[in-house]
This record gives sequence, C-alpha cells and structure tokens, in this order.
Amino acid sequence: MFSSLRVRNYRLFFLGQVVSNIGTWMQRIAQDWLVLSLTGSATAVGVTTALQFLPMLLFGLYGGVLVDRLSKRRALLFTQSAMGATGIALAVLTLSGHVQVWHVYLAAFAVGLATVVDNPARQSFVSEMVGPDQLQNAVSLNSANFQSARLIGPAVAGVMITGVGTGWAFLANGLSFVAPLVGLLMMRARELHVVERAPRGKGQLREGLQYVAGRPELIWTIVLVGFVSTFGFNFPVYLSAFADDVFHAGAGSYSLFNTVMAVGSLVGALLAARRGTARLRVLVVGAVAFGTLEIVAALAPSLWLFALLMAPIGMFGMTVNVTANTSVQMGTDPAMRGRVMALYMMVFMGGSPIGAPIAGWITDAYGVRAGLAVGGVIAALAAVTIGLVLARVGNLRLSVGWHRGHPHVRFVPRETQEQLTAAA
Repeated sequence: MFSSLRVRNYRLFFLGQVVSNIGTWMQRIAQDWLVLSLTGSATAVGVTTALQFLPMLLFGLYGGVLVDRLSKRRALLFTQSAMGATGIALAVLTLSGHVQVWHVYLAAFAVGLATVVDNPARQSFVSEMVGPDQLQNAVSLNSANFQSARLIGPAVAGVMITGVGTGWAFLANGLSFVAPLVGLLMMRARELHVVERAPRGKGQLREGLQYVAGRPELIWTIVLVGFVSTFGFNFPVYLSAFADDVFHAGAGSYSLFNTVMAVGSLVGALLAARRGTARLRVLVVGAVAFGTLEIVAALAPSLWLFALLMAPIGMFGMTVNVTANTSVQMGTDPAMRGRVMALYMMVFMGGSPIGAPIAGWITDAYGVRAGLAVGGVIAALAAVTIGLVLARVGNLRLSVGWHRGHPHVRFVPRETQEQLTAAA
C-alpha cells in the first residue's frame, strides 16, 4: 500500500505535500470566511471560487505546453513559491487591517494562474520520481494525502479563525509552502527518471489535442471524467441543501456529511494504492457504482442513512479519480504527458463551474432529491455508454455466466471472422 514511499525523492515530495495541503485547506476556509465577513454576500464567495478556477479553464492547455518544455522540478519551485507568497501577502493585509475584498479576488486569481502550471507539473512529475511500476501507488497516495488534509485543514482553520483571526490562517498557509520547497531542493536529480523535454515550436497545443483524439483509451476516459465531475461531484450544492432543506439539521449535519465523505475518499485512495494496477473496467464499474449510490442517497428517508451513504460515494468517487488519472498518465507518451494531464485537469476541475449552476437550478426548481438523482443518472449512464464504446474499440464482448455458484459478468475477446471460420 505504501511501496512508492521507499523512493527517497517521492518520500520528500509526499511529506512536503502533507504540510502544504493542510495549509491549502486552511486558506480555502479562511478565504471564504473573510469574503463573507467583508461583504455579507454568498455571491461574493462564489465569485472568489470562480476566479480561482477560471485560469485553469482559460489557460489550462497552454500550461500543459509549458510543462512539457520545462524542467518540472524547477517549474514546481516557481509555482509553489508564488502560491506561498500569495498567502503571506493576504496575511499581511489582513493582520494590518487594510484588506479589502478586491485583494482577496486578486489573490484567488493569482493562485489560479499558478495552478495552470502547478497542476500538470505536479501530476506528471510523479512519474519522473517513481517510474511506471509505482505510478498508480504514488498517484493513489497523493489522493490519500489530499483527503487526509481535507479532514485536518478545515478543523485547524476553524480553531485558528475563532481564536486568533483569519490573518494567521493565511500566514500558516504561506509558511506551509516552505515544506514542499525544501523537499524539492533536497531531491537527488540523478535518481529521477529522465524524460526528454518537448522542443519549443509552433502547433504543440494542436499536436497534444490530436494525440488525445487518436487514442480512444485516453479520449473516452477523459470524457467519462468530464461527465462524472460536471454532474456528479456538485456536493457543496447537494449536501448543504440536504442538511438545511430536507433534514432541517443545520451546519452540524453538513459538516458530518463532508467528514464521512472525506473518510470514504481516503479509504478509496488507499485501496487504489493497494491494487497496484489501473484497469479501465475498474474505472467504468466505479463510475456506475458512484452514480447508482447517488440515486439511492437521493431517496434516503433519514439523515443517518444519508450520512452513511456518503462513505461509499466518497470511496467510489475517489476510485474513479485515481484510476482515470493513472490510466491517462500510463497510457501517454512522456513527451506529451504535460499537455495530456493539463487537458485532464481542465476537464476534471472545470466541470464544477459548469455543473454547479445546473445542479443549483434543478435543486431550486424540482428539489435537492431530484438534483442529486439526476446527477447520479447522468454519471451512471455515461459510464455504461463509454464502457460499451471502449469494449467495442477493444474488440470485446460481454460474457454473462456462473462461476463457482456465483454470477460472473466480464468482457472477453470477441471471436474474429477467421476464428469462426476455423471453428466451422
């Protein structure tokens, strides 16, 4: 389960990310709370979130081109330093009493710009640290790392904001970037798996898109992730509405739902690390299970049943995320990995700004149960459809039978015309 941590370079990277991810979750909470305190407007909080994701939607593919041209380690030193400086700048403005809402907007947009390069660089740098044999394990542990921070960071931020103020939470986040920077500087360059960088030239963005379009296992995996993230991952909309409008239980139940889902996601990431291989059938089955469980949760009659369902939903959601991420990385030429991962992250992260308003409209018009059920139906149908497409591309057929007294459903190679003729 933790085999990739035997690699010294990855161990340094992982430990740095533990500290940095906790700081990042602290800043997310402090940032939203500060904007709400300054404006009293939930819309302003939404604008802040949109500004942080907007650069990835606008420039994400160009970030991938840059990553393929640059040393990923040096790129990460720059982006992590920039994000740390943003946190410290917000801390100074807040602690001095001069902060205004436009400062927070500007900081959120600056973090988003850094993320355009940081995200594909971090994703593709993992393979350079551990090599192809440990890639799934390392990607899974990265996800477990992020989910662990999701459990710790908001709790620490809540205590800090209540006790000493939001400015100190920003300062803690800014200083937390010292850990990944030190880890990057301590790495042994000779132990990295060298990847030839793409030369500077015209048409590299188009080349990356054509590369993905010509690989069915890549394009359909990214399409499936797009459907699941856009329509199935709108939990800020759904969980708050279930807590307030359906169960009338307040903020405590909303926190409970998020915590149980984070625990399920952490378990899903660790199980993916234990599996060691990324299979497309795991991706498809995980997406079908994820969508189906959302439909069941939409019909849950009680708060506690709904809360319990958040754990398997989080687990299968993380299974989809990790398996898709690993499949795309392992199926991509190293010289193209930055551009392909930029497209993957743009689709994955860009789904929320598109899907959240749609989920909100369905919830307002027909109720939150309908909104969650529709998201689950779309995710499950997309998974089944794309699973059949991939089976057809791979010349497979569905085989249904019994094995040792249990139903056995799997895809097997389709018999070719030559095989049928020989058998006849």
